[in-house]
Amino acid sequence: MLFPTVSFGIFFIFVFSAAWLLVRHHTWRLIFLTSVSYVFYAFWDWRFCFLLLFSSVVNWWFGELIYKSQGDARRNLVAAAVIIDLVVLAFFKYYNFFLGSLNVALEHLGARHDIPYLDIVLPVGISFFTFHAISYVVDIYRKKLARPAPLLHMLLYISFFPQLVAGPIVRASHFLPQLEHPVDPDDIRATRAYLLILGGMFKKVVVSSFLAASVVEPVFFDPGSYGARDLLLAVYGYALQIYCDFSAYTDIAIGVAALLGYRFPENFDQPYRAIGFRDFWRRWHISLSSWLRDYLYIPLGGNTGDWRRYKNLMITMLLGGLWHGAAWNFAIWGGIHGGLLVV
Repeated sequence: MLFPTVSFGIFFIFVFSAAWLLVRHHTWRLIFLTSVSYVFYAFWDWRFCFLLLFSSVVNWWFGELIYKSQGDARRNLVAAAVIIDLVVLAFFKYYNFFLGSLNVALEHLGARHDIPYLDIVLPVGISFFTFHAISYVVDIYRKKLARPAPLLHMLLYISFFPQLVAGPIVRASHFLPQLEHPVDPDDIRATRAYLLILGGMFKKVVVSSFLAASVVEPVFFDPGSYGARDLLLAVYGYALQIYCDFSAYTDIAIGVAALLGYRFPENFDQPYRAIGFRDFWRRWHISLSSWLRDYLYIPLGGNTGDWRRYKNLMITMLLGGLWHGAAWNFAIWGGIHGGLLVV
């Protein structure tokens, strides 16, 4: 179920109406929002609802253990939770990618051995809800959350449908405190929410779709049939297309969540007005770049010493590239951005 569709419109009208009818019944409202979030995810593939449930329950359990532990036990528990999350992500998203790379490497070494691929279906949104799960256990470990979340709150945090498929990445320390108290109808910034939704619809349905169909896809399909100006126009058209496409989804997500009474962080801030690559990554997919900074770059050592800083930048951007997709072109893209940040 995609945002700019009639089916989602009908779905959201029902959810919006029922959620506000339940506004005085806080627990039932959270149960309802959790239930419809699982229904939303089941439209993609109902089988992966069990994976969503597994991620929620396991990380909630680890959060309880981390909160009650002390010293090295806390560190070991958070490491175990993160490893489990990353193993699940790696299996579904990267297994065949790494297997294909290994087969190619063995062939180049003269030791050809075709390791069989598995027919693995990639769960929609797994990169997002995995990062949400990691955020929860790490925020408990860092004491950014005063106490572990109730299981119901954790189930809703991991599955909440506006951000489940395409972000933004909402940290546990930002979202879970919002679930502790009933939402206030007088605190809803409805006008801003409607503008975000309408602006997102325009960017997706009008701008992105037009550029894809009329400018980008014909040239990218057969670049040899076009001249240099057309190729350049298509490249810049694609840059605008992916911005409008991605920012549209996150704008709609932020607006939809706001209409239900919850606040998400901003995800784009006019990134093509950036004055350099550091500035660009402060404006583009802000929730991801700040997540990588706080949960990967800084734990690696951050800015401690020039060479260590350069190494940490490269590791962060290489992994950030692979997070976008399981292919070498994404790793190369991440490496290029890492190199430019080092420069």
